[in-house]
Amino acid sequence: MLLSLVRLALLLLVSISFTAASANVSTYLPDGAAYSESIPKPEASLGYGIGERHPRYDQVLAYLRELATASPRIKMTEMGRTVEFRAQVLLTISSPENLNNLEQILARRGDLDASANDPVVVWLGYSVHGDEISGTNAAMVVAYHLAAAEDAKVKQMLADTIIVIEPSVNPDGMDRFVNWVDTHRGVTANPDPNHIEHHQPWRTGRTNHFGFDLNRDWLLLSQQESQNRLAFFHQYQPNVLGDFHEMGANSSYFFQPGIPTRTHPLTPAKNTELTHLLASYHAKALDAKQRLYYSEESFDDFYYGKGSTYPDINGGVGVLFEQASSRGFQQQTVNGLLTFEYGIQNQVLTSLSTIEGTWQNQTKFKTYRQRFYQQALQQASDENFKGYIVSESLDHYRMQAFLHKLSQHQIKVYPLTQDYKLHDKVFPAQQSYYIPLAQRQYRLIKALFNQQKSFADNTFYDVSGWTLPLAMNIKFAQVGRTWGLKTAKQAWQAQAKSNAAVDNNAYAYVFHWHDFLAPKLLYKLTKAKIAAKVATKVFSAEINGQIETFNPGSIVVAAGTQTLENWREVLSQLALDSQIPLHALTTGLTPTGIDIGSRSSQTISLPKVLLVGGKGVSQYEAGEMLYYLDNLLEIPVSVVEMPRLAGIDLAAYSHVIMVDGNYSSLSKKAFAQLKTWLQNGGVLFSQKRAARWLSEQELLNVDFVNKAHIDQLFDTENLNYGDKEQLAGRKRIAGAIFQANLDHTHPLTYGFAQQPLPVFRNSTVIMEQTNVPFITVASYAKAPLLSGYSDQNLVNRLAHNPTLVAHNVGKGRVIASTDNLAFRGYFLGSMKVIANSLFFAKAFSAAGR
Repeated sequence: MLLSLVRLALLLLVSISFTAASANVSTYLPDGAAYSESIPKPEASLGYGIGERHPRYDQVLAYLRELATASPRIKMTEMGRTVEFRAQVLLTISSPENLNNLEQILARRGDLDASANDPVVVWLGYSVHGDEISGTNAAMVVAYHLAAAEDAKVKQMLADTIIVIEPSVNPDGMDRFVNWVDTHRGVTANPDPNHIEHHQPWRTGRTNHFGFDLNRDWLLLSQQESQNRLAFFHQYQPNVLGDFHEMGANSSYFFQPGIPTRTHPLTPAKNTELTHLLASYHAKALDAKQRLYYSEESFDDFYYGKGSTYPDINGGVGVLFEQASSRGFQQQTVNGLLTFEYGIQNQVLTSLSTIEGTWQNQTKFKTYRQRFYQQALQQASDENFKGYIVSESLDHYRMQAFLHKLSQHQIKVYPLTQDYKLHDKVFPAQQSYYIPLAQRQYRLIKALFNQQKSFADNTFYDVSGWTLPLAMNIKFAQVGRTWGLKTAKQAWQAQAKSNAAVDNNAYAYVFHWHDFLAPKLLYKLTKAKIAAKVATKVFSAEINGQIETFNPGSIVVAAGTQTLENWREVLSQLALDSQIPLHALTTGLTPTGIDIGSRSSQTISLPKVLLVGGKGVSQYEAGEMLYYLDNLLEIPVSVVEMPRLAGIDLAAYSHVIMVDGNYSSLSKKAFAQLKTWLQNGGVLFSQKRAARWLSEQELLNVDFVNKAHIDQLFDTENLNYGDKEQLAGRKRIAGAIFQANLDHTHPLTYGFAQQPLPVFRNSTVIMEQTNVPFITVASYAKAPLLSGYSDQNLVNRLAHNPTLVAHNVGKGRVIASTDNLAFRGYFLGSMKVIANSLFFAKAFSAAGR
């Protein structure tokens, strides 16, 4: 009995020390407010108070479901599922009358003249970076307040306002972070910044399943979560969107507007004025609690792919909030002890000030949105061109993906009904589309096609160039006048691509390599043990009475080399699944070029891929590589952290991929094994700093420009201390698009049309020109900058220099790129270089020295 009492006392002591101070929801709520007893409080559902623990996402959803069930003011909607199959939800909060008429109200959002008397819409998005979790906890408090508050002011506000709450923009990343913190927190709170609780492993909770920063994906829409969300964003068309984040622990609290000179020129000045207006409400709320904050410093409103900027190009006002992060439960900072509870309180205060400020000034926000689109139509009519024409004659997938992105952004695109000639170039009707400027999304069209290269302020928080058709390698041109341009009356809609049945008597089957998903089909064929070869020289064949040319890179599946019993049936199904047309050949003798049995065709082996990961490796670039290979091409990739690499038998892998990172911590044993594996026939693909590291280890025979040389490009005489930040901005390439000229005879360029390739660069890792013949696969053009900012000194230094090289190392191959070939999952134009490295690395041979 005594032992049991002692144990109980110990448990009580542990419980008291673990939960620290009480965090009842009332501690976060406005003073003096009355609340309905019928509405459940967060602590009743969670079993602890807000701020006492980091709740898992399922716990957050469980409480919000209880709230929606108990309150007639809340409607809960599932937008879709994440990659890890967590539900993405929205809470729509308003008066019961508005919720009963929600469908009709939202239907009128597109009718600008009819929306003046409808509620103003406020969207609050929390914790897009899953480890910035104060926002998600604040979401529960705000939802409870709006559901349970009994005072007349709140009721009137709900009658005039529709509040949309997205409690976690990144559920997968959130749970990754919560599991880490809950695993490593102590029974006693530990504010030491060095404690493991505050230091996540390589794959942090910031990113989603594939390692993507979802706060950069609103415009690019490569990720499933973003696509799910955007459909609802355009349904609600918010007047104001609050985007709640965290930043370094030694900061305070930030709200926009940010740096005045770093706003995109397509954003109306009135937008900044309204942001200032809301800022006065945030300041008042934080002043009342004597909280530190700042504004008009840091961050920017330039790149439209963030939660706080995408509304700015869609008739709304986006506002960024950044709370100093405890990254656990408490952390010692320059401003004293920072607690998790303190951060949540700030996010609640500014959430409510956002709603209050929008409601009190609803007429201004409604009028702004109406005029935004009216002015857009007027500005479109004032342009010196009418629209854009786009075309892609070879790659059906890439063209359809491009059009689908435009459609998701509510941009109307019209198929051509007859060929159109522009500037001596013919745009074929079957592969070309017209995008008129004269539509509601005029500004967004301009933002997506913009190729701006000079800016008032050259310091960027994020990328400065993101031109969508360049990223996806889609041919486009401005249309000055529409005379002779014939288009369909109905806007484009996605349609499945048909695929002909396989001829069971064919001598061989061939498919082109220019289709984006051709590598997906090839991998599945080799995995199914269907023999396939790549033609390294051009040939032609008679197909249905017509002569068709097959360029190098075409894949040949010959009947005479198959051992799988039902291989034709398997081939047919795999081609259908991949939507790749198969061309049946009746003979191995071709009209021109090599014959089907030529020695110029090389057998394809099943690639087995290892990606080096772990601390020091860019989780973003690793995620992009995984997204391309695993998600788009369905090629499995084994991720091995650097410390484990020495214990791995590399002979089990055909390819090793090293993305950008610091590889200095790779052990001598691991490097020796890597070198031996490479010399024995392995293929090593490297990107950016990984490529430079291989050069330093003398595995890559290319020199790199050093930092001292880059510094010498810039004159520092007569500079003041105040010029320091501007000079640093000139010395970096934050993210811009450049033109690479490909060697189209090289196997690593199979599948690319005979035209320059736009590539993305976000570093100053620069290769020197080389005198070694045959190893340069791609070089920058004479004037390479296509879109975004790069100082002219750096542009000149890049001109003509290699960007992609490849050569032999013993029996193996080393391939190196200074560009990010799969940047943010939307640079479809350059991704094929990676696939070519997997399948065609042994199709070339070039001595490194």
